[in-house]
Amino acid sequence: MNSTQTQNRIELTKVSKSFTLPSGSFQALKEVNLTIPSSQLVAITGKSGSGKSTLLNMIAGIDKPTDGHVVINGVQVEKLTESALATWRGKNIGVVFQFFQLLPTLTILENVMLPMDFCNSYPKSARRERALSLLELVNIREQADKLPSTLSGGQQQRAAIARALANDPPILIADEPTGNLDSQTATSIFEVFASLTKSGKTVIIVTHEKDFSAYFENVIAIADGAILN
Repeated sequence: MNSTQTQNRIELTKVSKSFTLPSGSFQALKEVNLTIPSSQLVAITGKSGSGKSTLLNMIAGIDKPTDGHVVINGVQVEKLTESALATWRGKNIGVVFQFFQLLPTLTILENVMLPMDFCNSYPKSARRERALSLLELVNIREQADKLPSTLSGGQQQRAAIARALANDPPILIADEPTGNLDSQTATSIFEVFASLTKSGKTVIIVTHEKDFSAYFENVIAIADGAILN
């Protein structure tokens, strides 16, 4: 394994997560041990309530473990302060949502530029051209000046992927990104994800889409908060 793969890999060690509910304590994750090398397309599968989204939130630093350690890109994520965590996430994690979450009053181009504005990751003079190049990457450059509502679901998901790539993060995570798309459009989205891993990105997807299992280099099955394989 080369130094880049070692640096960019994701490691969870004995990660547990408990939530306090009105009915009592609920353990969403139970001593999860997991290593994901860089440049892989990885699926997280399991029934509803199995802990898939909680696991994704641990990797993204959206939530912190009750016990255990999350080390990503050489950084122990749960030790970061909230402000440091926000900065780290903005530069290291791209998030693709099931329902796109594009801002309706901004053009597609402006939506893609927004993360660059928040993180100040690129000079202002370079942001428009970078956003256009990302829209080119996902094959919707011609939609740059349109509002999200005028695009198809597949086009909006491509725009959401471009936005997730805005700050050039090494890791992309997606929670059911093709759940609302037809099979042909979903296939084209998985092709985009596969091409990203070839360029060195790590892409982690929560999915129920068994038809696309051939795309994944690693499948992590989870049940009742524990990894099965």
